[in-house]
Amino acid sequence: MVEAPPLPVSILRAGLLCRCPKCGRGRLYAGYLKVVEKCAQCGFELRKHDAGDGPAVFVVLIVGAIIVGLALWVEIDYQPPYWVHLVIWAPAILGGCLGALRPAKALLIAVQFKLKVLEFDDEA
Repeated sequence: MVEAPPLPVSILRAGLLCRCPKCGRGRLYAGYLKVVEKCAQCGFELRKHDAGDGPAVFVVLIVGAIIVGLALWVEIDYQPPYWVHLVIWAPAILGGCLGALRPAKALLIAVQFKLKVLEFDDEA
């Protein structure tokens, strides 16, 4: 029986689930943001394909814009004391940035793999 070729991995799915951009099954991270040496499923070498600071910049800009918009809306409509803003927005900023950083980094690595921006070690 002839084996069917593997289906292409969705960039969005691989990024949001933090999976290997080649097979879509193996874990991308060994820790919070440390990229694994090799994919445990397909053996694809991932250690040198780090996204650097790019994802952090995008996350800070996007989360910052959302939080500033929400904070302005709350201030204009409700005019709470400043300590209420601190209690609401400090955890929202921290949680939003930390929560979005892993998938943003995985998404950027998947996009780099798909567009062959870096020298990914792909078999010929």
